[in-house]
Amino acid sequence: MTELTNTLGQIAAFMWGLPLVILLVGGGLFFVFHSRFLPYRYLKHAVDITSGKLSKEDKAQGDLTHFQALMVALSGTLGLGNIAGVAVAITIGGAGAVFWMWITALVGIATKFYTATLAVKYRGLDRSGRIQGGPMYVIREGLGKKWLPLAWLFCLGGMFGALPIFQINQLVQVLRDFIAIPHGMATANSHFTFDLITGLLLCFLITYIVLGKLERLAKITSRVIPVMVICYFLLTLGVLLLNLSAIPSAFASIFIGAFTSNSVAGGFIGSVVLVGVQRGAFSNEAGIGTESMAHGAAKTNEPTREGLVATLGPIVDTLIVCTCTALAILVTDVGDLQLTGVSLTAQVFEQAFPNVGGYLLTLVVFFLSTSTVLTFWYYGSKCAEFLLGKKFEQAYVWFYLCLIIVGAVSSLALVINLIDIMYALMAIPTMISTVLLAPKVTEQAKIYFEKWH
Repeated sequence: MTELTNTLGQIAAFMWGLPLVILLVGGGLFFVFHSRFLPYRYLKHAVDITSGKLSKEDKAQGDLTHFQALMVALSGTLGLGNIAGVAVAITIGGAGAVFWMWITALVGIATKFYTATLAVKYRGLDRSGRIQGGPMYVIREGLGKKWLPLAWLFCLGGMFGALPIFQINQLVQVLRDFIAIPHGMATANSHFTFDLITGLLLCFLITYIVLGKLERLAKITSRVIPVMVICYFLLTLGVLLLNLSAIPSAFASIFIGAFTSNSVAGGFIGSVVLVGVQRGAFSNEAGIGTESMAHGAAKTNEPTREGLVATLGPIVDTLIVCTCTALAILVTDVGDLQLTGVSLTAQVFEQAFPNVGGYLLTLVVFFLSTSTVLTFWYYGSKCAEFLLGKKFEQAYVWFYLCLIIVGAVSSLALVINLIDIMYALMAIPTMISTVLLAPKVTEQAKIYFEKWH
């Protein structure tokens, strides 16, 4: 298992090298200037669309309202990538990695505008005759069949990158640390039985929701996500208020660490950048392409509208939620406890609110991680259907559900390396196809705003 973890780590490090960073950040900067800052200039319009202030599109194709599409997309990004992923970024890359997560999010606003607009513009029929959106359909419908290998590459990465092992692994860890061990149901050295039973219970719960398909998923996420974001924001705000004097030095460490080498990142400033971009992509998925599958299901005939709605994603999940997590960690002294992942973040809240902080975070983590698992099921099953057909999609769903149990008893390092590899596989076709079709997005936006004005 150690050899496998190390091998996957080497592959992930190779795939997340400078070329992919250039593709994600450089591609995002290209979209920023190609759009002439349009997504940033129309953020209020995006909020109006999402809130339903503008005219409804009852006769439009699609399954979800703009708000539901955003909530489903956010449920995929607003999970442990924002809570455990930030802790991992700080542990590996130091405080400076947070700065590069911000940069990834800022350019990700433009990237999301382009990928979500294309997801609606180039929707296609799946093998069952249902209208679908996502990078694989963008590639097939927008670039033509000769580009299909790119679509297959995305689907391969999507099937395995959307697996529930990271979310479940970290959820079980926080349940173990703050419920099982304190109450004698497990110990620090003997917890396999608890992990396995917890994995089985989570599998049954998620199976029930999965059987309700996309409609049940949309209803749950549209109710749970806003409440959990507010709860988590209030929790971190409480931590910051208790450590007000440390906030300036926390910000200073982020900006200084972003441009200086340090022992945490291996003494190489490039490592800080790579870790920040990597974890930023894991957090908001801008350029990865998964979230555009949710936006592609929006009930609209105006691709630009859904593109604008998608721009709110990186703002909420990285610029707000990830920043809350990062500051909460940096203003406290838990960094010296040799913890990582969700355990580090949980210790922050336990230290700020003794006896209740860990439980409160456990509640937030439970809802965010399970909603992410549900959304990832939707993403992975769509990729499986596109690649190998309806029967394989059904088999994939059961395979996916079984891996909930595997995730409960897996090691964190192995899980992170596997997911990182698959995210890279998804990012390459998503960014290439989006860059090639960028003029179509600009053309679509021009038509929309001429009509809207």
